[in-house]
Amino acid sequence: MANDDWEILGRIPRSATDEWLIKKGKYWNIEVVDIRLHSKDNPTKKGVRLNIEEIKTLKQILEKVNTNENSRSEENTENE
Repeated sequence: MANDDWEILGRIPRSATDEWLIKKGKYWNIEVVDIRLHSKDNPTKKGVRLNIEEIKTLKQILEKVNTNENSRSEENTENE
């Protein structure tokens, strides 16, 4: 599992020294996505590695969160 073989999909800054790093690669011949907190450019133990099917499920859940947030935002705009 050489980290050189992993594709960086994105970064989410958390603070001046910390960021979430999202990578895609193979782990034990299974395509996975790794979402891990990095501190001062070093990976921490905080994170999760999901296979592609699990990522599809996570995407559906996050879309629900986004839909709920959009609905709340629209309700707040209508009440103003």
